[in-house]
Amino acid sequence: MVSLLQRIGVAHPIIQAPMAGTSTPAMAAAVTNAGALGSIGVAAVDAATAQRMIEAVKAATTGPFNVNVFCHRPAIADPAREQGWIDALTPVFARFGAAPPANLREIYTSFLADPDMLDVLVATRPAVVSLHFGLPSAATIARLKAAGIVLFSTATNLDEAEQAVAAGVDAIVAQGYEAGGHRGMFDPAAPDAQLGVAALTRLLVEKQALPVIAAGAIMDGAGIAAALALGAEAAQLGTAFIACPESSADEYHRDALFGDAATMTEMTALISGRPARCLANSFTALKDAELKGVTMPDYPIVYDAGKALAAAAKARGDGGFGAQWAGQGAPLARAMPAAELIATLVEELAAARG
Repeated sequence: MVSLLQRIGVAHPIIQAPMAGTSTPAMAAAVTNAGALGSIGVAAVDAATAQRMIEAVKAATTGPFNVNVFCHRPAIADPAREQGWIDALTPVFARFGAAPPANLREIYTSFLADPDMLDVLVATRPAVVSLHFGLPSAATIARLKAAGIVLFSTATNLDEAEQAVAAGVDAIVAQGYEAGGHRGMFDPAAPDAQLGVAALTRLLVEKQALPVIAAGAIMDGAGIAAALALGAEAAQLGTAFIACPESSADEYHRDALFGDAATMTEMTALISGRPARCLANSFTALKDAELKGVTMPDYPIVYDAGKALAAAAKARGDGGFGAQWAGQGAPLARAMPAAELIATLVEELAAARG
């Protein structure tokens, strides 16, 4: 039976996760050229920058690749909460001889409110567009599908998967609780069952008809084989690619990935305003200090403060306040070029499957 990925021209059941701020056009192209599905994330950039990124991938590969967008509810400004957040972080900024931003902004535009981004995707027609944090309107989905684009949607539970099925997407990315980066919950205020990738993958395979892509702490061929054995058509790996030379992760992120912090990841909303799994660092420690009990503003307004603090600390040689996203498989990370990593994963997968 031919899988969805094979139908769009992907040889191996491996997807490089579209990690905004870590994945790059060079990485996506290298992964695609190696026979897997490369990805870029454009949630943190405007439409013009996204177009340049897509064109850069196309200049380096003729194969299919994925472009990821965030479908979160646009932020609602709350000056009182925002000022409270600034006040709480002021002493932390002071450690580095800096002051926090005077005001916090909604630094990213949700795909739900970005018609220019939709126009870019329809015009450039990447093979795949993946949706995170929710779903766009029926009209948006219709335009993407009319352009011949295959749609993936992240789901953290069966209800989200069923919503995606009803919306007309083509595959479900089953994001386990152990996955690195932002948790793709449609409603971050709703209860989270915190399903692991094994339970979630099997649940979605059994309870709905679309292809399932397993995501969460999968780092090697044995992990990919396990996901396929559960019924997934492919596995999506993110943390496994952080140490690749094509990654845009800074030296502090890379060092932490190969240090003690890799054994202790945390799910935190303090950095960006939405739950995300990262390496334990100086920022996550603020939950028990300056930020304990403080009501945070909306995502991504919180991220404006987080990025400013990370920059202030980094300017003084402290990289411990960055968004060092990583999943629970971080201790299994390997440093090698993306194409070599794909080749290694393919060999390991073959060995694991006997």
